[in-house]
Amino acid sequence: MNSDPDREYPVDGDGGQQEMVLTRKNAVLVDGVILNGPTTDAKAGEKFVEEACRLIMEEVVLKATDINEKVCEWRSPEQLKQLLDLEMRDTGEPHHRLLELCQDVIRYSVKTNHPRFFNQLYAGLDYYSLVARFMTEALNPSVYTYEVSPVFLLVEEAVLKKMIEFIGWKEGDGIFNPGGSVSNMYAMNLARYKYCPDIKEKGLSGLPRLILFTSAECHYSMKKAASFLGIGTENVRFVETDARGKMIPEELEKQIGQARTEGAAPFLVCATSGTTVLGAFDPLEEIADICERHGLWLHVDASWGGSALLSRKHRRLLQGIHRADSVAWNPHKMLMAGIQCCALLVKDKSDLLKKCYSAKASYLFQQDKFYDVSYDTGDKSIQCSRRADAFKFWMTWKALGTLGLEERVNRALALSRYLVEEIKKRAGFKLLMEPEYANICFWYIPPSLRVMKEGPEFWEKLNLVAPTIKERMMKKGSVMLGYQPHRGKVNFFRQVVISPQVSREDMDFLLDEIDLLGRDM
Repeated sequence: MNSDPDREYPVDGDGGQQEMVLTRKNAVLVDGVILNGPTTDAKAGEKFVEEACRLIMEEVVLKATDINEKVCEWRSPEQLKQLLDLEMRDTGEPHHRLLELCQDVIRYSVKTNHPRFFNQLYAGLDYYSLVARFMTEALNPSVYTYEVSPVFLLVEEAVLKKMIEFIGWKEGDGIFNPGGSVSNMYAMNLARYKYCPDIKEKGLSGLPRLILFTSAECHYSMKKAASFLGIGTENVRFVETDARGKMIPEELEKQIGQARTEGAAPFLVCATSGTTVLGAFDPLEEIADICERHGLWLHVDASWGGSALLSRKHRRLLQGIHRADSVAWNPHKMLMAGIQCCALLVKDKSDLLKKCYSAKASYLFQQDKFYDVSYDTGDKSIQCSRRADAFKFWMTWKALGTLGLEERVNRALALSRYLVEEIKKRAGFKLLMEPEYANICFWYIPPSLRVMKEGPEFWEKLNLVAPTIKERMMKKGSVMLGYQPHRGKVNFFRQVVISPQVSREDMDFLLDEIDLLGRDM
């Protein structure tokens, strides 16, 4: 029999029950706390994990592609507060109660892996990425030094290298970040550092008025980044776009000249490959020409559209991206690597990222370690702790191969094309424009409005249609679809196709459901 005096042992009690007896021979007491042996009940914890995983498998994974399940179980905030036990108490709760809470969380959460979830620029369930996420959650790594994260640092290096190849660069650098917004902020700060390296130590004082240029259709993170970095939102110049939402190069050139006339210092142009609403791709070749003439850093926000680079059929959308100085690309969108999975790629290979962000923390990045410290890449991040996000994408890429990822992109865009053609055939549906990517923007016009002329009253009434149908579909739980007004146009639906679990039948169902829920308006 094991005679370790500092551990717990089961002892048979009356009626065959067991009780735990703690022997405290030679016990060490510090501040009233007995330090002998572990205090966590590992067996109970393991059983809870096992039961919770079974619940996740049954209620999330196995139901992910079941169209008979609801996309959401809508409750108002006040109702949900009553249904969920949100209070945290002085004493812990039993495992059976925690599993009930897990069940409630799953029930009332939106099922973003449902084939009829079309609400955002992410959707669906990639099984390989999911397993990778389970692994990283269990291992709990922080990707800053090789000594604590050897596998995940090498994985990130391999994934970044492959992404850089698809951009068309011979070499480069990069890092995975918590979101495309952060990648855009990194790029803005990196461009400013390249323009005036002294800013890292001396700060903003003495700098000229810095101006950056971006599309009027850009992601809102550009304004946030300018605010956060002290550049100022008034120094973000929004370049006009054409009817399809693409930046007009001539307008960019005109604004650069105007900024210089004002005595300001242009330093950055941010183009967009795949705008959030319309899915527009800026003309990168012409924009790159302008940046070269004026000595400006070119950043491409390809968070949404970057995945088209893996498709030989559709990579033409990003023609000229190889001329960019930096690129933001989110594999968690079209490639379904799981939120969040976002990379910033940089053409520079002179350690510009590290020079810009390094703080040389001596307790992490010691230079006299026993291994090659060039693998301690964490000092080129603004974060300290950093998740192993590249691993999710790596696992999916390993499972599907480049051809499988290409097929995922091609199928999504083929389904988008099918939906467009169906919209054209159906009475009461009207496209805003022919899409070039997976964003299909359209109005549903109820029968009562189809006889009206398109005047102010018509547009006022049509503006109410999409929000009402959205409310009805969410309360029914049948589908989730985004809508928005945009640049003078009243509320319209934006359908985005991503998940390979989505079928042609789901496209038909979407249009049928909109008509069913809106025909009485």
